[in-house]
Amino acid sequence: FSLILIKKSKLPLLRKIKDFAKGLLEGMRSILKMRQKWAFIFHTLFIWIMYVTMFYVATFAIPETTNVGFGAILAAFVVGSFAISVTNGGIGVYPIAIAGVLTLFSISRQGGEAFGWVVWASQTFLNLVLGGLSFIFLPILNRRK
Repeated sequence: FSLILIKKSKLPLLRKIKDFAKGLLEGMRSILKMRQKWAFIFHTLFIWIMYVTMFYVATFAIPETTNVGFGAILAAFVVGSFAISVTNGGIGVYPIAIAGVLTLFSISRQGGEAFGWVVWASQTFLNLVLGGLSFIFLPILNRRK
């Protein structure tokens, strides 16, 4: 019923939802037309799996989060993904958002914020190091092509 309502509606909000869904579908179809689509799909999945794994490994840095279940990790990961876009790089907001989610899973606010800072700092450090290396080495590697 809701799909029919969205499809035939002239309301601006529902039209935006329809346009968003069309764009999403078009983007997914474009993957099927790509050269080396399997390499693209593999690398996309690999990046996201490593991102979640990095988040999981960080749970061992704080004693209060060592026994957190995967569902709590995934929930904090999703909220953190949105929180990082609120301010530049998520500074300040990211740890608070992570702590907010982890309190729902019986982790203290302090433990949740400490975990949020550990994850934020490790991700930021990784981005700075790999971004710096890319800045140095990509021009050298691309010069040969």
